[in-house]
Amino acid sequence: MWNDFMAQLTPKMWELVATSTWETVYMSFVATLFAVVVGVPLGILTFTSGKGQILSKPSLHRILNVIINIGRSVPFIILLIILLPVTKFIVGTKLGTTAAIVPLSVAAMPFVARLTANAFMEIPVGLTETGKAMGATNWQIIRRFYLPEALPMLVNGITLTLVTLIGYSAMAGIVGGGGLGSLAINYGEYRNMGYVKWLSTIIIVLIVMISQKVGDDLAKKVDHR
Repeated sequence: MWNDFMAQLTPKMWELVATSTWETVYMSFVATLFAVVVGVPLGILTFTSGKGQILSKPSLHRILNVIINIGRSVPFIILLIILLPVTKFIVGTKLGTTAAIVPLSVAAMPFVARLTANAFMEIPVGLTETGKAMGATNWQIIRRFYLPEALPMLVNGITLTLVTLIGYSAMAGIVGGGGLGSLAINYGEYRNMGYVKWLSTIIIVLIVMISQKVGDDLAKKVDHR
């Protein structure tokens, strides 16, 4: 059985698998980067604008919470379709690996924002008072006190986001997003090559496991508590 399986994996198929694997990694990591760039500041603003926090603005806090909650509630496959015109406007096409990064990033931004806000909620209240007693500005309190304290949880949150986007990237294959999802659909399903679906699934699981292990190790490394 194993010999039959390997016999079906021609050099051309291995080339397709390698390309699709790279596309999945590319989509997931770049989308995670964009999500972090937008989501982390949004999460910090959501937390610090809460009642009793250093930038207390209850009305802004409520608005941001609504935006984040709505963003997290929209199923990815629906968001993928809704954002097709936006994707075409930004990258010039609705199809392809780069195009898939747009909905992946948008889907992950509110997710990262919520994880960031939750991570900051775990910070001891006394840390704020300590910063103020030392004459630190609000920005200095965030940068020198909040971020170092919340960093392990932020790393875990970013890892969770990456793992989630790896799974979402497979769904992007439905609309020609490329990657292992597209390979599984085009060859495994439409061409009835079942072994391609299994191989794609195994590779995705391996990428997830490696990403999770690296993220867990990094979180432990930056945790100095």
